[in-house]
Amino acid sequence: MKTQLLIGIDLGSSSLKALALEAASGRTVALSRMPLQHDRLPGGGCEVGEPMLRSALSAVLRDVVHQLGRRVADVRAIGCTGHGAGLYALDARGELAGGRAVASTDQRAGARAQSLAASHGPLLLADVGCQPWPGQPTVIAAELLGSDAMRSGALQRLMFAKDYVGFLLTGQIATDASDASTAGLLSVASGEWSPLAFSAPGIAGLGPQAFGPLVRSGEVIGTLQPSAASAHGLPAGIPVAMGAIDLLAAMTAVRAEERGRAVSVLGTWCVNAVIGPVLESLPDVASTVNFGPRDRRLYMENSPSSMANIAWLAGVLGLPDARAVVDLAMSVPLGAGGLRFLPFVNGGGGVTAGFVGLKSHHTRGDMARAVVDAVAALHVRHTARLAAGGLSVSASTVLGGGASDTRLVRLLAGLLGHPVERCADDETGARGAAIYAARSQGIDPHPLHANCDTVEPDASQARAHADFNASFNELIATMSPVFGHLAGHVPERAPQPPAATATPVPPQRVEALP
Repeated sequence: MKTQLLIGIDLGSSSLKALALEAASGRTVALSRMPLQHDRLPGGGCEVGEPMLRSALSAVLRDVVHQLGRRVADVRAIGCTGHGAGLYALDARGELAGGRAVASTDQRAGARAQSLAASHGPLLLADVGCQPWPGQPTVIAAELLGSDAMRSGALQRLMFAKDYVGFLLTGQIATDASDASTAGLLSVASGEWSPLAFSAPGIAGLGPQAFGPLVRSGEVIGTLQPSAASAHGLPAGIPVAMGAIDLLAAMTAVRAEERGRAVSVLGTWCVNAVIGPVLESLPDVASTVNFGPRDRRLYMENSPSSMANIAWLAGVLGLPDARAVVDLAMSVPLGAGGLRFLPFVNGGGGVTAGFVGLKSHHTRGDMARAVVDAVAALHVRHTARLAAGGLSVSASTVLGGGASDTRLVRLLAGLLGHPVERCADDETGARGAAIYAARSQGIDPHPLHANCDTVEPDASQARAHADFNASFNELIATMSPVFGHLAGHVPERAPQPPAATATPVPPQRVEALP
């Protein structure tokens, strides 16, 4: 009997990936990925062209088809996932507005987001579970396309990354609760579209209809249309299932909710999250997400850059990749001889990146160590905020590209002060998408889950790790007002976390949402 195959597609912040899994065993039988070249623009702009997105999708799918050979006839369904937020706006011709998508790390709408937070922030936080931020689709649309975008036809439909892939495959437009709620567009209490979330940005005519219907993850949204089948080398008519935002897809792949585990994603974004019960009042975390279940919420603490800081330094120092930066960093002890780094190359609540304490004796190795230390410490800072909100984060799993480097994961474990689980497979998002495809066909998803292993902290460094955490949080507390002064505003102060928090967390809130 032929083994059924499932395809998962993940449109991430830095690459597009596709894999094919055997439904019965979960074994990967084909895998392809393509980096996405982004255009860095003045004012913090970050875009990727529509031709690149379309050609990347065709390239990875054709590569998967090539690897499958005759087994392509056994593909039962396709699922899609992708990064959250950013702007995938269709114009009246059904093409991406301006011929490009805008990344979630784009900072050009920073002033608009700040103004919106001042006028509507508390109301939006209570309604949709988060404050406005520069990468929010509605905020970017208002900034780049204008308040008259709907009426002029510059903006006709809005989508998230995974939904854009689904649109290219099926011609259908729909989304799910995880993406819509993470973007601050759903009432966190009811799970319905929030009128305030659409009216506050000031785009006349913008409403829920722009995103299409809300469809549950694992439901079929359409079938592979003939033109897409021809372009990608697949048989027409394959069912395409609604996925979820990449974070939830990855958490699904490692069974994070079932096993009560928090996750830290060492990816482009610094993402830290846990699924927990509905709390009596919203905790003081960056985002509370209603992803569908009545009695569960996804709680998140994030900043716009984690491994992005390391990738930036690789480019500056002329190193080939992130692993080379970690190689260089590990030639220097923790703390980099007093050199510190603020890990916000993509911004975050008004704070930007920078070295502090740089002296003439510091080397490239010290710079690399300072960046690597700061990336891990920022994840710990966010995890501590989740704990301060009353959420269980003592058992954690590390995901993302950085999870493949044991040294980086061990550093994170040391700063957290306990062992962590890691999934070294960077395709957990695409695997989660394949699981949604399986659900759409009534296929048992359990064989498809990803494997993880445990990384122990270096016990001899426990005191040094605790001291570093304290100094890192003190640095952010000290520098936040400085950046606020330079930007012409004073950063908002968040409530102090409970004294019982394992890692000291300063009162200033400087991180931003994805």
